[in-house]
Order: sequence, then C-alpha cells, then structure tokens
Amino acid sequence: MEIILKEDVVNLGYKNDIVTVKSGYGRNYLIPTGKAVIASPAAKKMLAEELRQRAHKLEKIKKDAEELAAKLEGVSLKIATKVSSTGTIFGSVGSIQIADELAKLGHNIDRKTIIVKDAVKEVGNYVATVKLHKEVSVEIPFEVVAEEA
Repeated sequence: MEIILKEDVVNLGYKNDIVTVKSGYGRNYLIPTGKAVIASPAAKKMLAEELRQRAHKLEKIKKDAEELAAKLEGVSLKIATKVSSTGTIFGSVGSIQIADELAKLGHNIDRKTIIVKDAVKEVGNYVATVKLHKEVSVEIPFEVVAEEA
C-alpha cells in the first residue's frame, strides 16, 4: 500500500515522502493517527503542487540545518554519571542526556533527532548522530566519565 507521510516517522520516512507499507500498518496506525494519507493519483498531484510551491521554503530550512551542523561540527561532550566500582553505569546514557549537555552549550536540539547506535552502559568514548534534516546529519563525539562525589 502506498501512502504519503504527513509528518516524519522514525525508520519509515520524512514528511511528504511517498512510501510503501503493509496494509495493516497503514490502515490501522498511520492513517487513523493522521501521520499519513493514501497515495491516490489526486493526492499525488496535490503533493507535487505543494512541493513546487514550498521549494524555496524547504531550501531555507535545509540551509538553516547546514548552518547548525557547522556550529555542532567541533563540539565534543563530556557526560558525568554515577558509576559502579567496576566502571559500569547505573542505568544508561541516552539521547536525553546528550540533548541536556547540548542545551548547556546553547544548542537546543530535539532529543528525538539524536541517535545513539548502541546502549551506553560503560565509561568510555562514543559517537552520537544528530539528524538535523533529511540530508543533513552530524556526528558528535561524547565521553562518559564517572561523576565525582
């Protein structure tokens, strides 16, 4: 079943993308929640016209994302957390902690755009990817250290 996404859906696509999904997923989740509409020929024509009119605005959004990526390029984070005597973390470090550290530096990044590949459960150096735009992403290195008492 072909659908047109009305908003970004993680691991599926971005707003205004035409994607193919299984019928149950489309009819039972995406369409009722307003995240997508059926990609009928009329809907595709409307999408094409809307995209043509919004091309300039989308270009500005991409440019802003590239500027933010340039600012984030040299950033590296140090995240302090509670650690056991063996070096393992109580809990884990995720996108929320990374977003908080970026906010302290003056970069307000939505935590949903931050992707950490593996679970961070030990002290060490890791890399997080921030997806600022469909075509713009930046990798931010971060170090997890023991919190001082």
